[in-house]
Amino acid sequence: MAEMEYAIKVRNLKKSYTKGRLILDDVSFDIPAGKIVGLLGPNGCGKTTLLKILSGCIHDYSGKIIINGNVPGVVTKATTAFLPDTTYLSEYFRTIDAIDYFNDFFYDFDKVKALEFVSRFNLDPKQKIKTMSKGMQEKVQLLLIMSRAARLYLLDEPLGGVDPAARESILNVIMENYAEKSTLMLSTHMVNDLESTFNHVLILGHGKVLVNTAIDNVRSSGKSLEQVFKEVIGNDWEVD
Repeated sequence: MAEMEYAIKVRNLKKSYTKGRLILDDVSFDIPAGKIVGLLGPNGCGKTTLLKILSGCIHDYSGKIIINGNVPGVVTKATTAFLPDTTYLSEYFRTIDAIDYFNDFFYDFDKVKALEFVSRFNLDPKQKIKTMSKGMQEKVQLLLIMSRAARLYLLDEPLGGVDPAARESILNVIMENYAEKSTLMLSTHMVNDLESTFNHVLILGHGKVLVNTAIDNVRSSGKSLEQVFKEVIGNDWEVD
């Protein structure tokens, strides 16, 4: 049997923002390559911090991180597409400016696909970011990320601010356009709605890994993902 390939390897990861509680407390886990991973956990459990570390945006941590065989740096940033939960584009950018910027910056960016998304999302390529609604800004950021042929996609609550009527459409965009054989990690609170999308799940709580397994193992237990989530999290849905 061929040795399993891992997209992400984390060993003894620790991160705190103050001298107080660790946000990530000696976390270790592996994620097999080519999986759609649900990153779950209550607010404050370290999901966003973990995604920022994996993307290379945060450097002041202890422990070891390996992304597709490399430590976070120039190589991994070139092949990792990160969608944060906040707007990061200059408010003076137009949509076309953002597309041109990504086209110049990332070798795996497909400008033709990006322009197709502009039309699909009914966006004005010449409209400035600062004049857009939050939903429109999120669509611009999403189309930029999904126009890349990355090896690893990290999406932080991509459906959190999306109107329920548009949620299925946005999810379809994500599922239909991430590069073949790539790994996609998506953080969300919509456990029940997205269970059928995932084939792997990573659940964090109090800065620890509570569950890291294939979704088939969850199903074979006879429980839904939401049931397992509630069991391991308990009543602690909100963490300060």
